[in-house]
Amino acid sequence: MEPLSIIPLLGIPEVREGDDLGELIARAAWTAGTPLHDGDCLVVTQKVVSKAEGRIVPLDHGDPGAKRALVEAESVRILRRRGDLVISETTHGFVCANAGIDLSNVEDGTAALLPVDADRSARRIRDALRGVEKVDVGVIVSDTFGRAWRHGLTDVAIGVAGIAAVLDLRGTADARGRALQVTEVAVADEIAAAAELVMGKSSGVAVAIVRGLDPAWFREASVRELVRRPQDDLFR
Repeated sequence: MEPLSIIPLLGIPEVREGDDLGELIARAAWTAGTPLHDGDCLVVTQKVVSKAEGRIVPLDHGDPGAKRALVEAESVRILRRRGDLVISETTHGFVCANAGIDLSNVEDGTAALLPVDADRSARRIRDALRGVEKVDVGVIVSDTFGRAWRHGLTDVAIGVAGIAAVLDLRGTADARGRALQVTEVAVADEIAAAAELVMGKSSGVAVAIVRGLDPAWFREASVRELVRRPQDDLFR
């Protein structure tokens, strides 16, 4: 098995609306001496994707009513409220805090919304790198989510391109030769969480290169693989 490497990609400038993220990533990789390889997987934070796609909106951080209205506008369903915290379902099918709206690492008086379609965002970056660098890579757009029943935050995939979101091991054998019955591995979430270890929450590193993944994981996919269907969800 090839060793797994996770490389923080330094040197990406402040992203503005309309920027070509694929081009910025390619340039930063060459400048840093870490050119991209076929079979790499790039993990790109939601924040820079939202900035490039113009998903930064005005918001008075001191106005609870304005924030509540924005959360409701970005939600299809409100599940729970507790003080300023709202747990809601977004149009993407994600159940998360405050519809994924983020006030960190943005200009004062603004808020970052989730990309409209983060699978499409990931495909754009992947296609741009194919064109600029002639490399075939996977791309994961990541964001920070809390988790039911557990303290602490972790990064998860909210968009994928060219890399499996879920690895279905049902029907394969475990180490003792028994057939696995229910095992589906959230491999895109695992990659996103691993990449966050070198990206951090305050370091300003927006992209990581994950190298050495199993080639069998690279395929066309959608983050929808990770969203549990309502009929299969015991908690909705």
